[in-house]
Amino acid sequence: MDIQEVIKQQVTSHPVVVYMKGTPQFPQCGFSGNVIRILNSLGVKDIFSVNILQDDEIRKGIIEYANWPTVPQVYIGGEFIGGSDITTEMYQSGELKEMLSKLGSK
Repeated sequence: MDIQEVIKQQVTSHPVVVYMKGTPQFPQCGFSGNVIRILNSLGVKDIFSVNILQDDEIRKGIIEYANWPTVPQVYIGGEFIGGSDITTEMYQSGELKEMLSKLGSK
């Protein structure tokens, strides 16, 4: 299966997906840790995470998939949300909480 198909399957079959450095339990960069803290604070239990440090093909593939050069990358309901800065802004405005409540991923 093509890496883009693998990514599409991951993004569309899980309500909340985070491509990150490390894992939710042990983030390996501050930006990834920030995204996980935000999602945890909103009560998100089902975070599907992909450690890009363990899969070079995924690491390269997500940059192309979202046309976004950095990680973490957050997807909610199959939609690319953004990285740490955008996730933080959406959290502070209440938009992220609203999006998650519509999704029913809490």
